[in-house]
Amino acid sequence: METETYSALNQPGVGWFAMIVIGLLAGWIAEKVTESDHGLLTNLLFGLVGAFLGKYVAEMAAIPIFGFFRTLIAATVGAIIVLFVWRKIRGR
Repeated sequence: METETYSALNQPGVGWFAMIVIGLLAGWIAEKVTESDHGLLTNLLFGLVGAFLGKYVAEMAAIPIFGFFRTLIAATVGAIIVLFVWRKIRGR
């Protein structure tokens, strides 16, 4: 018996356009949480990278990620981690 796995990009209702919106929101939220100051494009980049990282971390923790809000939460957590690591590498 196969089990269905959920991912941020293979969900009904969460397509490419929704992932861009989620990436922008997650990047903006992460920017506010980490007290950073970035532009819209950088927020999108960090949010999208964070979505992939958040999905990976959630899968490692066996937490199913599906739908807009769960994907947004995973992407935000991932974006915060990415921003934290980025700031440590850059020395800020």
